[in-house]
Amino acid sequence: MAEDKPKVQDTIPTTKAERAAKFVKTGVKLGGNYIKHYAKRLVDSNVSREDLHRDNAEDIYETLSELKGSALKVAQMMSMDKNMLPTAYQEKFTMAQYSAPPLSYPLVVKTFQQFFGKNPNEIFDTFTKDAVNAASIGQVHKATKGGQTFAVKIQYPGVADSIASDLKMVRPFAVQILGLNERDLDLYMSEVQNMLIAETDYELEMSRADCIAKACTHIPNLAFPKYYPEYTSKRILTMDWMSGKHLDDFLKDNPSQEVRNQIGQALWDFYDYQMHRMLMVHADPHPGNFLMRPDGTLGIIDFGCVKVIPPDYYKAHFRVINPRIFDDPAGLEQTFYDLGFIYEDDSPAIKQLFMETFSEMIYLTVRPFREETFDFGDESYFMQLYQFGERLSKMDELKKSKKARGAKDALYLNRTYFGLYSMLNSLKANIRTHTSWQ
Repeated sequence: MAEDKPKVQDTIPTTKAERAAKFVKTGVKLGGNYIKHYAKRLVDSNVSREDLHRDNAEDIYETLSELKGSALKVAQMMSMDKNMLPTAYQEKFTMAQYSAPPLSYPLVVKTFQQFFGKNPNEIFDTFTKDAVNAASIGQVHKATKGGQTFAVKIQYPGVADSIASDLKMVRPFAVQILGLNERDLDLYMSEVQNMLIAETDYELEMSRADCIAKACTHIPNLAFPKYYPEYTSKRILTMDWMSGKHLDDFLKDNPSQEVRNQIGQALWDFYDYQMHRMLMVHADPHPGNFLMRPDGTLGIIDFGCVKVIPPDYYKAHFRVINPRIFDDPAGLEQTFYDLGFIYEDDSPAIKQLFMETFSEMIYLTVRPFREETFDFGDESYFMQLYQFGERLSKMDELKKSKKARGAKDALYLNRTYFGLYSMLNSLKANIRTHTSWQ
């Protein structure tokens, strides 16, 4: 039996009023879900909250996938953190990484006409009408010209212009789902907005991709596409077509431990070099941005999200890698001030609480850096991480804090390492983790 084609969108709401109406409609649906849930509980006390999460996740994802852009991107980002979301949301929002409903071909043609004054088939010899991949910001089509094969990424209409308004509208859902501290959310959303504005500029992405690829050519087992400025604009990006499989499909082929380790080492070395030598980093390490091959090489295909690290913040952020920092209480306390974990006007009890909490967090998360080699297949380590994250998410003092805890520059760096650790864990990679920072 032939597989059903994915649902295709013929229109995207682009005005603020149209997009706001979608959010309002979804809010009404969620209210109805809560009423139904509590009505069922009156009849059957065994009805679980997971059923409510499932219904809400379905309704929220349906809205975000129709709107695309920054709202869907936030869902994708949240799905990467297994501690951040209930399971139902995590499973549903993971689809935003590389399987959102694609745009119809007429909208693709319209975008080409806007930026090149031509249809895709007037530029390329062949161009697939159906997208081969669709995510939160844009979708990819396969094209050929003169014997070469290209991946052509087309940004969804209205994405760049609706970032600020979308993030304001998605805020209540983030508060409801995550139970975040309002101050932390303010910090989170402002950093996300700045990064998304950069991510919607495909000419900037091409420039950064070229810069990072050239700087990392010495790292074994990495492959980067070539970009083509003559077929690129702010909303259309053309690069070489890269072979390989995304992580889940790659693992279905049961690669050897040697190949898993080789790819894992390439991933670690790629991030280590960017972070510590370039002070800028590919900050979107979800499986949809990597292509893995049977020979142990790794293709890297998306540089839209790149975090530039301020030098002063870099020094404080990575000061905690040094194991001796825990032998220097005054130095550790100053680092916590520098990182925004504690403040001068905190009470002694609050300072002590957050010092202990964030010390435990640091001790756990930087363990791989402090060893020459590390086995990311060690499930006991990841269980400790997840259990700590769960405790942190339920910590009343953190939720009720009138100050954000942590610096805005940490948001994407922490997300980067979480994504990196998650992929290395899926690979069960056992690799050298000695860092060039040391």
